[in-house]
Amino acid sequence: MNILLLYPEFPDTFWSFKHALKFVKKKASLPPLGLITVASMLPPAWQRRLVDLNVRKLRSEDISWADIAFVSAMAVQQESAREVIARCKATGLPVVAGGPLFTTGYTEFPEVDYFVLNEAEITLPRFIADLENGLPERYYTADEFPDLSCTPAPEWELLDMKQYASMAIQFSRGCPYRCDFCNVTALFGHKIRTKSSSQIIAELEGLRKHGWKDSIFFVDDNFIAHRAYLKKELLPALIDWRQANGVTNKFYTECSINLADDDELMALMVSAGFNQVFIGIETPEDLALQACGKQHNTSRDMLDNVRRIQHAGIEVQGGFIVGFDSDTPSIFQKQIDFIQNSGIVTAMVGILQALPGTKLYERLKGEGRLLPHSSGDNADSNTNIVPVMDAELLRKGYREMMNQLYAPKFYYQRIRTLLQEYRPHQLKGRFRMSQFMAFLRSTVVLGVIGRERVHYWRMLAWTAVNRQQALPLAVTLAIYGHHFRKVCALHLKERQHATI
Repeated sequence: MNILLLYPEFPDTFWSFKHALKFVKKKASLPPLGLITVASMLPPAWQRRLVDLNVRKLRSEDISWADIAFVSAMAVQQESAREVIARCKATGLPVVAGGPLFTTGYTEFPEVDYFVLNEAEITLPRFIADLENGLPERYYTADEFPDLSCTPAPEWELLDMKQYASMAIQFSRGCPYRCDFCNVTALFGHKIRTKSSSQIIAELEGLRKHGWKDSIFFVDDNFIAHRAYLKKELLPALIDWRQANGVTNKFYTECSINLADDDELMALMVSAGFNQVFIGIETPEDLALQACGKQHNTSRDMLDNVRRIQHAGIEVQGGFIVGFDSDTPSIFQKQIDFIQNSGIVTAMVGILQALPGTKLYERLKGEGRLLPHSSGDNADSNTNIVPVMDAELLRKGYREMMNQLYAPKFYYQRIRTLLQEYRPHQLKGRFRMSQFMAFLRSTVVLGVIGRERVHYWRMLAWTAVNRQQALPLAVTLAIYGHHFRKVCALHLKERQHATI
């Protein structure tokens, strides 16, 4: 049987990094980790072909080759997913769908033949068995959560690795916290389940043997949730593996702000190769944090916490939200002040959205405050919530906040603040060839053509004098800013057209 694995295209969002990827001649920031892991669960005799629409187009010969198509997607990919499914169905190709988009929203895709939902370790074997017996059912779901010790390593060979900026692996699933707007626990539960350190080393070895030397994203929603195992098992194993093999890959991940409370953990992470974390800070307002169930962010000096992490040698990226019920128009300036003072250059700010499966969704549904559609992109100046704040005031405040945060003057100020606070143990000042080529392109696009050219050259000059070894990082962040401004301009333009 020929299996066509399809990964829909991401729209032009903050997280797509499409405009930044052009500087390093890459097509996508990350590979479809879920699909290449599913590929490892298929019967060995089945043929597999991966088409990541972020890397290349789906061709007619791909569809004619296949006996069945597997589609996996997140909510933000829904538009492309519909197009891909329609193309398959137009030729009579059966479609199997799974992943977050379909697990919480399968009713919106009546044209799909089979739904393999929840975690594939449980539901996929059931579907395969029924398919081979000629009696597949339409829906496969599970209430239980699998032991990750049975999860196979991804099939890296399906990827055209040179098209990606980073690779991705997963250590754990689940989150102990109860944030009402987050669908992680709806998908994966509260109990933390982990792979063994030997599994992770085997996956990293697989990447190393395929020649991968660039960054690797640990896609865990909260990497530090199982601290005891990290300290005793995984991080020491990573350190030993790096030293034994001369590994230079850098790792990045997501975690909670209380990382700042644990100096030992931060030191181990840095020694193991981690140099960047994304943290859901959400808001500097304790009232909003308490109301949404994010108590672990309250009663702490989050600005000081960010600096502690930066001082430990880990760059902080941050997620922020406006549009909580308790928010007043003052929230926009409060968010700006926090972000500017923290030196969080990559600040992903969005309007609150209610995702299916979350406590927030159910509460607002009961209150009659849900709008019919969510894009899945919380940074597109849209929302599926009827807010307490006047809706137009919320959108206007959000647009003005984004315009200020990503204006060259303020963005380059944050780069400088970060470089003053960020104290990595081993920050190399030499550019790799790909970084050097990106730097040369940036001198033209940002330093000559771009409206930020004065800020760009001032920042590089300051870095060269004061933090010379941080020049590669400074150039990378400048390129990110180019992408963020492009996305901001796109969404603001679309919003203006929508209101005319």
